[in-house]
Amino acid sequence: MMKVNRLTTSCGVFMLCAATAIAAQAQTFTMLLNFDGPDGSAPIALVQGVDGNFYGTTAGGGTNCGPYGCGTVFKITPEGALTTLYSFCSQPSCTDGIYPYAGLVQATDGNFYGTTSQGGSNIHAGTVFKITPAGNFTTVYSFCTQTDCSDGNSPTGGLIQGTDGSLYGTTFTGGTGGAQYCESGCGTVFKISPNGTFTSLHQFTGYSFEGSGPDAGLVQGKNGNFYGTTKYGGAYDQCPLGYGCGTVFEITPSGRLTTLHSFAGHPGDGATPYAGLVLTADGTLFGTTSSGGANDQGTAFKVTPAGDLQTIYNFCSQPNCSDGVMPEAALVWATDGNLYGVTPEGGAYGPGLIFKMTPAGTLTPLYSYCPQGYPQCPDGNFPLGLVQATNGIFYGTTDEGGDLFCGPPYGCGTVFSLSVNLGSFVKTLPPAAKIGAEVGILGTDLTGTSSVRFNGVAAQFTVKTPTLILTRVPSRTTTGYVTVTTRSGVLKSNLPFLVIP
Repeated sequence: MMKVNRLTTSCGVFMLCAATAIAAQAQTFTMLLNFDGPDGSAPIALVQGVDGNFYGTTAGGGTNCGPYGCGTVFKITPEGALTTLYSFCSQPSCTDGIYPYAGLVQATDGNFYGTTSQGGSNIHAGTVFKITPAGNFTTVYSFCTQTDCSDGNSPTGGLIQGTDGSLYGTTFTGGTGGAQYCESGCGTVFKISPNGTFTSLHQFTGYSFEGSGPDAGLVQGKNGNFYGTTKYGGAYDQCPLGYGCGTVFEITPSGRLTTLHSFAGHPGDGATPYAGLVLTADGTLFGTTSSGGANDQGTAFKVTPAGDLQTIYNFCSQPNCSDGVMPEAALVWATDGNLYGVTPEGGAYGPGLIFKMTPAGTLTPLYSYCPQGYPQCPDGNFPLGLVQATNGIFYGTTDEGGDLFCGPPYGCGTVFSLSVNLGSFVKTLPPAAKIGAEVGILGTDLTGTSSVRFNGVAAQFTVKTPTLILTRVPSRTTTGYVTVTTRSGVLKSNLPFLVIP
């Protein structure tokens, strides 16, 4: 299961540090926030909302469950002002869930959806929840509705909204059982509507080269199918681990699963992928493994939807592992055509780094955490997530570090930004739709927009806020980039918009 903050440590007095900037090679690292425990601890990941703010979860902290907390949902502005929207276990017996180990997704209804790994109404197997930007909370589904938890148990990955409007996700355990090493079930893939109609799509068995233990969420490809990873399982005879080195899989919206690759863990292949996959503009998928490879410290790989996988980088290939080790977070496909990511350990000083990687696998370290020396890490340590906002800047979280008065010697985690001087862009919500469907376009300083085009075809539009345009997919348009002409220039979408037949 995902490695998280030392929740057994206590978090003390809140101290929001003044943002500090470190400039090197035309890049600027800025500390935005230190969590203090009551407002959250161990932040997981961020998502940019249509209002231009960021929303996320913390695995611990909050005002319930004693000194360590059961987790929170929060909002943070790009400048670092924090609002705690919800503290988990606010309902009797924690039926609202506890310990969210994944971030949020904003659906087309404007609400955020997420999962908790425990809690709920059924033997603490976890939940799916909905929360409005104002903090109104609803439990949508509690797992383990059957005595054998065949519908799943312990969702540790995030959700994705598919092109059909449903939410798709995974559970780490549960299902109908399977291999001996996953006696509590090998995990599941599920679909759930925003109003709570639940469908179990697949129950992993761990047998016959199939994976087990999906620890991350899914990504939808251009063909409409979903792609993900399992931490364990696969071809046992190729892997030194007795429980398998993990897999990459494809699953259709109706639930037909195909194992695309079984990791082997030898010098030419990785093992135990914690993170999910990222889809690039040409439809290629990129991901990481937390172990295996030439140095047994993890790999970066690319894989086609047909299953052709190539290892493009072996971590700890630079002196003293200054390029990082054991990546656990998904990569980000940025607007400059490169991949960006974090490792929770390694770097120049040990507690992790931010890196850039070309699609061919050339890695450049950008920022190494904790130059003061572990555990005194006011800039954070153990980074777990990264996202590129529509202003071109990267924002992310560290699981530990920050305020030294919070949970010594580790700290309760931070939120940071990193600018590498990439330009602004726009992002569509959803990323795919049919002709005539309403689409939101997220951006920065959209007031005064004069034109919106889908692959060159003009669309009618309404500027709702400086960060949101509403439009409809125009007739005769085809799959391609969306462009928005603003007062300051033309903004292009980060990915081609997919027109669904």
